[in-house]
Amino acid sequence: MRAIHFIPKLTAFPNINRFPFTEIKAMPTMNGSDILHAALRALGVDCIFGIPSQHNLAFYESLRRLGGIRVIGTRHEQGAVHAADGYARATGRLGVAVVSTGPGTTNAMTGLYEAAYASSPVLLLTTQVDTPFLGKGRGYIHDADGQLAMLKAVVRHAECPVRVDDIVPALHRTVQAIFTGRPQPGALEIPTDLLQATGDGNLPAFTMPAPRTPDAAALARAAGLLAAARRPLIWLGGGAQGAAAEVRALAEHLGAPVVSSPNGRGILPHGHPLYLGCHTHLPPFRELLSQADLVLAIGTRFQGLASQFWSLPMPANLVHIDADPRVIGLNFPAAVAIEGDAGLAAQKLREATSPGHAEVGFMATAQATRAALDATMTGMVGPDHKAITDIIARLLPADSPVMCDATTTGNTWGNYLLPIRTPRRAFYSTGYAIGPALPVGLGAAVGTESKTLVIHGDGGIMLNIAELATAADAKIPAIVCVFNNGGYGGLKALQQHAGVPPYGGDLLTPDFVTLARSMGVPGRQVATVADFESAFAEALAVEGPFLIETDLTALAPVRLLA
Repeated sequence: MRAIHFIPKLTAFPNINRFPFTEIKAMPTMNGSDILHAALRALGVDCIFGIPSQHNLAFYESLRRLGGIRVIGTRHEQGAVHAADGYARATGRLGVAVVSTGPGTTNAMTGLYEAAYASSPVLLLTTQVDTPFLGKGRGYIHDADGQLAMLKAVVRHAECPVRVDDIVPALHRTVQAIFTGRPQPGALEIPTDLLQATGDGNLPAFTMPAPRTPDAAALARAAGLLAAARRPLIWLGGGAQGAAAEVRALAEHLGAPVVSSPNGRGILPHGHPLYLGCHTHLPPFRELLSQADLVLAIGTRFQGLASQFWSLPMPANLVHIDADPRVIGLNFPAAVAIEGDAGLAAQKLREATSPGHAEVGFMATAQATRAALDATMTGMVGPDHKAITDIIARLLPADSPVMCDATTTGNTWGNYLLPIRTPRRAFYSTGYAIGPALPVGLGAAVGTESKTLVIHGDGGIMLNIAELATAADAKIPAIVCVFNNGGYGGLKALQQHAGVPPYGGDLLTPDFVTLARSMGVPGRQVATVADFESAFAEALAVEGPFLIETDLTALAPVRLLA
């Protein structure tokens, strides 16, 4: 590959959708890898997660030579996409993962699935066999005829350019699709020979999709219902995170109690007088909801667990705002459907309504419900785990991201009792799969440059345990808390609840601290609350990653079911 001297000139570029464009002056002719690099920089990409391969080495050479993009090498392609997902969730910006064709892409599928479930703007850049072998099925290295169809099963948009000058238009279409309405991942597969072929280096202009303006008539109907309501309740989901300021202003203007999904935490900070938490799956919330005469839902799909599997007594006056029209009224019928940008809708509703006039008795019931929800959850987690949440709440910085795996501790106090005070700082395995927390947390830490808490079980962390080496290599500031009970404790609890003997849930687990140290991550083993506090304080003082392994069997037990 001939050397091409290319020095990007970066200047600020105004945008309408909080998207960090930059303008790059490209040379008339460049190879495909340099063109791709320039296009990514123009889109504001300054970090990627990935694994090099003989198929994408030309692109890695451009990354090395041209600079401007931090490259974090993960140890598995699934980890690369999960990390890009965490970066995207924490920043609202495009998270980018780079893998290779065939097995590299199949390994990435789980990460794309989770990103789609979490409505996360993730771009997968992968490769394909050289164009002379494309679609021939001749057994070329990592040949994968059905790769594009496989990708389309889990992403909103996927393309395979077949000429070097098609790379940037295909990239632009993919990114536009990612950010149209409710964010979803997208994928671009590029034949390997195009990465070295010469093409036009003059980048076409890119326009972000404009946020959809909500229908004025629907807003007027919603404002009328809000004016008449005396017992309104606001329900926030992850789709409101990008409009936190406007949504919080509306809630305070209406003076209505607010609940959220786990993905909606932090829009109103923990401790805000209107915020009741995200415990909508617990019995005390059902009683409060039965008294509400209106629910204003913003950016939520009413997922199964959060809605008590769609059995909640939702009032007839449901005003549902979402960027995705397919989810409005999907699980509960909407009296008013408002498709569009959550921030614009919240701002218009605030302008069209008078300050709140909720019944005093309903507000008192809401505050009593908040206390009952916290008491129910505290009773479930027991004294030791409640003490651990208090330690974390006291010591962890307010802007620290928290990422919980689908594990006993995450599904109880991690997602529900830890105080989240800032938007885009609370994450969990939205698809309830075990395993993604470590790499998602690493991506969030990179995106925010903040100390990040990762909560794992001993079973789940083994699925991506190699990413401890990524954390050490890149000096990522993550505190990885592994709660070890020697198996899939949550599954065994469900089996016990069903009245069947536990089976398949016991695991041989390693000494996680020794394993972490072998990969360059310091750590400590603890079995008491006092030891956890000491270890957590030590972890906060460490510049890079730190692992705390807690013997879950030594603590008072946690109940998963209320």
